[in-house]
Amino acid sequence: MKKVICLSILATFFCVLFSSGQFKNDTIYLFSYFKNNGEDGLHLAYSEDGFHWKALHKDSSVLKPAVGNEKLMRDPCIIRGGDKKFHMVWTASWKDKGIGYASSSDLVHWSEQEFLPVMKQEEGSRNCWAPEITYDTKKRNYMIYWSTTITGKFTETASEKESGYNHRIYYTTTPDFKSYSPTKLLYDPGFNVIDATIVKDSDRYLMFMKDETREPPQKNLKIASGKNLAGPYSAAGKPITSDYWAEGPTLLKKGSQWIIYFDKYTLHRYGAISSGDLENWKDISDEIDLPKGIRHGTILEITKAELSILQKSFDSN
Repeated sequence: MKKVICLSILATFFCVLFSSGQFKNDTIYLFSYFKNNGEDGLHLAYSEDGFHWKALHKDSSVLKPAVGNEKLMRDPCIIRGGDKKFHMVWTASWKDKGIGYASSSDLVHWSEQEFLPVMKQEEGSRNCWAPEITYDTKKRNYMIYWSTTITGKFTETASEKESGYNHRIYYTTTPDFKSYSPTKLLYDPGFNVIDATIVKDSDRYLMFMKDETREPPQKNLKIASGKNLAGPYSAAGKPITSDYWAEGPTLLKKGSQWIIYFDKYTLHRYGAISSGDLENWKDISDEIDLPKGIRHGTILEITKAELSILQKSFDSN
């Protein structure tokens, strides 16, 4: 009888906890993005469900760009590192041989911005676009990767309609953002490729990318996979987006559901697709709600406590 009473009390206790919200999911999704040409800097929005987003700081910039020829902050990518700090890279200029970098412990106060000249060794390099960071848990270092066109390389896939741009994905690694490995080619899929983003999926890595081919037009998103973060990666799969032009993929995972956000840039709106198996994709663009004018960025998981710090810092007035 005592056991029954104890079990009843415990059941009531847990019911109270669940109903009070103390056992609810602590995950908040944070979207880092830019607007217009990236001249005003970093923008942030958050979501509790991964579908409906609310801008912080009244959708004004929370960090102004300070490095690069043009001092832009396009395509911001923020990750939580192995050191628990937040690390961010971004496109600093349309035509430059490097990218921007900064770090933070709270997403409010950032280190002095640095310009990383990742393609300085290539005289013919024309640009460094959409850099991202992925943390390698095995090697305990960071891989930074981006798209670059090097004049005279991969001419078999060049197109005059793309102003001679013919990108491939390059990378460097660092254990501490102080010393960097020599830049190397990460991925040549046999076509003009930009906007790579890489995530770990069980015992493999998935690279989501944009096929930038102009003739005949592709302008869609594809996936490749590899056993190691630095590759080699498989041939790109079939397109996972439809007959619109898409770029700038970023993703989140809710349970077994993959959700990819991307820019339907010719339609001047954001889109999203979802899948439970990475093979069959459903367009859910009508189910999402984002700040007006949002452009290429990345999604990061943070806690409610970290969101509270952001709200107190940017939305308290």
